[in-house]
Amino acid sequence: MGTATGSAFDTETLRRGVEGNTGNTLLALYADDARIRIVDHNNQPSHPTVLHGRGQIAELLDDIYSRDMTHKLDQCVLQGDHVAFTETCQYGDGTRVLAESMVTLRDGKIADQLIIQAWDE
Repeated sequence: MGTATGSAFDTETLRRGVEGNTGNTLLALYADDARIRIVDHNNQPSHPTVLHGRGQIAELLDDIYSRDMTHKLDQCVLQGDHVAFTETCQYGDGTRVLAESMVTLRDGKIADQLIIQAWDE
């Protein structure tokens, strides 16, 4: 009975994951073969950073959540198999980061994510 709801993407879980102290909750939201593309000042649109699979995503999350910074999920829009969300982060020294994500879901898990981020310089 609960299969449909069980596989549905939960925005509250996303919030807990983003705002948590480790990347573990967030990592559980990704499909095993998920892909993340990151575009920012250092990774231009024609040469984005691309991560494949939960292993590489785990490394990214471990790195991010080991830093002295806070994360806040500002806005999140869920429609069908697509999620868009805005995240604001702040380092201990006051440097701010803004990240926008566009996500494609498959069976309730993140299959593809494009992150566009900018930070104070």
